[in-house]
Amino acid sequence: MTESDVVEHSYKILLLGDTAVGKTCFLKRYTDDTFQDAYLSTIGFDYKYKIVTLENGKKVKLQLWDTAGQERFRTIAKSYYKGAQGIILMYDVTSQRTFDNIRKWLTQIKEEASSKVCIILIANKIDSDQRVVSKEDGESLAQSFKLPFFESSAKENINVNEAFKQLVEEISGKFENILRGSKLDNSGPKNNKKKCCK
Repeated sequence: MTESDVVEHSYKILLLGDTAVGKTCFLKRYTDDTFQDAYLSTIGFDYKYKIVTLENGKKVKLQLWDTAGQERFRTIAKSYYKGAQGIILMYDVTSQRTFDNIRKWLTQIKEEASSKVCIILIANKIDSDQRVVSKEDGESLAQSFKLPFFESSAKENINVNEAFKQLVEEISGKFENILRGSKLDNSGPKNNKKKCCK
C-alpha cells in the first residue's frame, strides 16, 4: 500500500426523507452507478460505503446510511444520528407532502444531530413529468435554512455525484478546521462561534 492509498478519515453520512422519495436509488446510483425503477422500501437501515479522493488528494471512507422514511421507524432513526458528520435530506418533486415534511425532518435533525453536522437539501425525480414542487420553492426553502440545494435525478444521473462531492468537501473542510483549531488554541479564550454547514 502506497501513501496515496491511505484512507485519512471516515465520514458518516445519513440519507433522510420520507419513504419513496428515492433515497435508495440515489445511493445506488452514487455507489454502484446503477438504477432500478422498482425497489422495496428500506426496512430500518441499509448500509454502504465508498472510498473517495478529495480535491486535496486525501482519501476518505464514506459510511452511507440509507434510512427508512416510514413514520414508525423515525424513533429508531434517532440513535443513528450519533456521530453523523453529514446529512442528505431529500424530497420528491412529484409529491407535495414530502416537500412539506422537510421542516419536520429539519426539526428532528436539530434535536438529535450534532450542531456541526453538514446538511444538503435534494429535490429528487426531476426527470418526471408529474412535478408539483417548483424549483423556486425548493430554492426558497433551502435559502431560508441556509442549506446547499440540488435538483437531481437518480434515473438520469443528474447532480448525484455533484451533490455528494459538495457535501463531502464541506465535511472535510470543517473537520480540518476543527482539528487545526484544537491544535492552535489550547489556552486562552476560545471562539465558540464556529462556521457551520447549516
